[in-house]
Amino acid sequence: MGIVCLVLRAYTLVVFARVVLEWIPVGDEHPVGRARSLLRLVTQPVLAPLRALLPPVRLGSVAVDLSPLVLILGLNLLAQFLC
Repeated sequence: MGIVCLVLRAYTLVVFARVVLEWIPVGDEHPVGRARSLLRLVTQPVLAPLRALLPPVRLGSVAVDLSPLVLILGLNLLAQFLC
């Protein structure tokens, strides 16, 4: 179970890092942009189905994507159950 717990915790941190880096306005050629592209590559296969199920929440003129939050909560629940 140790490896599974470690992978779940690490993937949670990867998703969180992607959320944070998405707010930094730099191009893909910048080192931060390259890291963001790598995190997108790793997290997109899991986030895409969640985005299909959860529409963005409208807050005035802004739409908030809740799929990373739902994924992080799900990963934490799974880690608590398994670890």
